[in-house]
Amino acid sequence: MTTHLLEKSTPASLGYFMPAEWEPHSDTWLAWPRNLDTWSKNDLHDIESIYIKIICNLIKGERINILINDDHYQNKIITLFHRHKLDIDSVRLHKIPTEDAWVRDFGPNFLVRETPSGRQIAVTRWRFNSWGEKYPWEKDDSAEHEIVRKVKLPWFDPGIILEGGAIDVNGKGSCLTTTSCLLNSNRNGGPSLNKMEKYLKDYLGVDNIIWLNGVLQGDDTDGHVDNLARFVNPTTIVYASEENKNDVNYLNLKSIVEPLKKAINQDGNPFKLIPLPMPRVIRHENFQLPASYVNFYIGNHVVLVPAFNDPNDEAAENILRKCFPGRKIVRIDSRILIKGQGGLHCITQQQPAH
Repeated sequence: MTTHLLEKSTPASLGYFMPAEWEPHSDTWLAWPRNLDTWSKNDLHDIESIYIKIICNLIKGERINILINDDHYQNKIITLFHRHKLDIDSVRLHKIPTEDAWVRDFGPNFLVRETPSGRQIAVTRWRFNSWGEKYPWEKDDSAEHEIVRKVKLPWFDPGIILEGGAIDVNGKGSCLTTTSCLLNSNRNGGPSLNKMEKYLKDYLGVDNIIWLNGVLQGDDTDGHVDNLARFVNPTTIVYASEENKNDVNYLNLKSIVEPLKKAINQDGNPFKLIPLPMPRVIRHENFQLPASYVNFYIGNHVVLVPAFNDPNDEAAENILRKCFPGRKIVRIDSRILIKGQGGLHCITQQQPAH
């Protein structure tokens, strides 16, 4: 199938919807880290080791696609794969230049629909402006178009800005998001709630939108929901919970609990809510970083969980193990990764299986 723009229809009108992250993937997408404004040269060496560990755990269950800027990174990745005895043939390297590694936010999101002849996949190509023009973004926005061209799938163009970390879906019609991000004037001029809901319904195939309003200290995304609350099955949500009243995040995180309690699932019932503890405050150069266990990534056979050398690492792991009984839980040391103000979910993007 050759790529083509479906410009006269919305995904929902054609039966497409965004599946939940725990549904089967064909691929995971990554962008190889390289930005020295995000991580120092020494930190980048550690970040590359983190990427190798991520790939080692995901590659057993799905293909890996990696965006690279040039041949230098191709040679580096091949060398690293040989060193770790990984099969480079199981990875697709794409020479698509990017500004940074946050493919969840600047990459496309994938949709599915069920037809008599089988499952079909399409792509929504949202626009990206680096979380409200905070950093350079031109290469990242162009990269999304190149990914769409590479996957050779039909695609939709809503014509507005939306980052992948700003939404989370349960695959049954419900979507978690935040007003602080989606209604922000630095994206799309600050649209009304009703207007943004129409975009979400039309282009994600959802009909039940749960609006939260919270921002972790140090989060330059203006409150991405993948740091705050996530679906772990169609009827259950885990959410970040801070019990220390003296913590700067205490009130912000308390503010998301009430709308979660009021939310109803696709069957008209309240969601089961499970609090995830927060790690202790992590600072870099006296700047508080937005560390959160909610920023996990669900692979086909594993769940990659952030770890911060914190007493709550084990508690978060145990909670998520109960949420995903059929998957291996793997801790990924994210103390260096979080220096870039992002986490495991931010650097990954799933492509659903046919």
